[in-house]
Amino acid sequence: MASTAGSFHLHTTAEKFYIEQSDNDSVDVLVIDRVSTEMSLTVRSDVPMSAETMPICGVMGTIRLPAGMYLIVITKKMKVGDLLGHAVWKALNFDIISYKKTVLHLNDDQMQDNKTFVSMISSVLHTDGLYFASDYDLTHSLQRLANTSPDFQDMSLLERADQRFVWNGHLLREFMTQPELHRFVYPVVHGFITINSSSINGKVFEWIIISRRSCFRAGVRYYVRGIDSEGHAANFVETEQIVQYNNYKASFVQTRGSIPFYWSQRPNLKYKPKPQISKVVNHLDGFQRHFDSQVVLYGKQVILNLINQKGSEKPLELAFDKMVTSSGNGMIKYIAFDFHKECSRMRWHRLQILLDSVSEIQDEFGYFLVDAEGKVLINQEGTFRSNCMDCLDRTNVIQSLLARRALQSQLQKMGLLHLGQKIEDQTNFEKIYKNAWADNADACAKQYAGTGALKTDFTRMGKRTVWGAVMDGWNSAIRYYKNNFSDGFRQDSIDLFLGNYAVDEADWITPLQDPKDWKFLTLPIVMVVAFSMCIICLLMAGDTWTETLAYVLFWGTASVLTGGLILFNGRDFVDAPKLVQKEKLD
Repeated sequence: MASTAGSFHLHTTAEKFYIEQSDNDSVDVLVIDRVSTEMSLTVRSDVPMSAETMPICGVMGTIRLPAGMYLIVITKKMKVGDLLGHAVWKALNFDIISYKKTVLHLNDDQMQDNKTFVSMISSVLHTDGLYFASDYDLTHSLQRLANTSPDFQDMSLLERADQRFVWNGHLLREFMTQPELHRFVYPVVHGFITINSSSINGKVFEWIIISRRSCFRAGVRYYVRGIDSEGHAANFVETEQIVQYNNYKASFVQTRGSIPFYWSQRPNLKYKPKPQISKVVNHLDGFQRHFDSQVVLYGKQVILNLINQKGSEKPLELAFDKMVTSSGNGMIKYIAFDFHKECSRMRWHRLQILLDSVSEIQDEFGYFLVDAEGKVLINQEGTFRSNCMDCLDRTNVIQSLLARRALQSQLQKMGLLHLGQKIEDQTNFEKIYKNAWADNADACAKQYAGTGALKTDFTRMGKRTVWGAVMDGWNSAIRYYKNNFSDGFRQDSIDLFLGNYAVDEADWITPLQDPKDWKFLTLPIVMVVAFSMCIICLLMAGDTWTETLAYVLFWGTASVLTGGLILFNGRDFVDAPKLVQKEKLD
């Protein structure tokens, strides 16, 4: 496998960018022409002495905005740890550098749009959880990597990467067509990675979690639900738990993803918008596309549907059950478990009911295990696909419990746990385990919902606490605000970054210039004025109590009616995406 350099120098002149590998003996230098945008190779001796030089950690890629092309580079990284002997890095800081030396060729509206687009790219780059490695393929599980051909092993990281998990794939489109340039860039994954060195019974081993977020149908909580026409599910995440001891390697893979048919839950100022199942599309076609691909990739599928079986979530549960039955796919098994009902009033021990019901299936699926000589001893034959509404809080709790059960068997197989010993009894490792899975929950939740996960007190401590309930309330309030008043910008940022929306320099008007309806400004002002007058009338009483009451009733009624109008027209007041048409989101 052709690896990429671990660090670079960026040399900048008025006409060109020169990117030089600084940690190997290669004399090749990547040249990007700032005028023609062409990319080619030259040698170190061709780099002008007058060029401004700065160290960089890697190249994310390039993107076209109204002002022209931009180069995106990684300027700061942090080592997460070593995965099977390969360094894994977390990207921390970035530079977005314009090819053009000025934006004076733009009019005022274009300048403002360009500034907004740059801030969108920066927003995605600074969403925590971008990882890369210069000589290891982070996009594939251990089992997939073990079942590849020699030709695959000879490919560059960019060529062989699983495109579902390459978050800078759109930024690297210019590099993809020129194989000689592949060694200058990395595929970057988005999600969560933790690498821990642990000890049980005096034996040291590596324990790792990798969550890979799919860049297909990616987005934020309420604006991206269900599936698209290709069968890609919203908030799809592949989570792999890896153990390495004495050159033995084991892994256990699970997936999560939105309920895989066509439904939406657009924000409308209500705390919990009602889910809407589409009535105009063929659900079964997209459903089958989704699970056909899942079976090819992962084998047999057990669906763990954790949503409520009453209220607004009930129609989704009924439709999901019906869809599985209608598909007639013998590789899929459906299990519905009403998480909130079963665990109400702090009865978290009832999660064992679900674990017991799937224990035989989990034993049948197994996990991936390789001995010290590289011989595959066991293959994982199927996966658990868990979901709740957001595929975050409830889902992560269940995934951590299934992963613990797999890990118990793996550690016994490797001789780390003695007969009769349990992970729960290993105090130090148990703490590492719980905190890592809670950190995984927080990372996935921040990327999709904008806040840390709920219910992480159970994951961290094994029980629900009063403080955990308080923090859940706080995070729920923050989610409400972000989902209604800032997620449109976040969705646009993701769509721009991933190439779902492409800027055309020839366009004088962009969707960002869409003016707000008159109600957006008028009604909130009327409501604030009416409410303020109501308070003033209460504080500054009139000559008689009847006069005061009349004023209070008038202004109070005005504020209530205006507030009702705002709620009735809720969708006009939320921060909605502007770049991608609505039908692509619903």
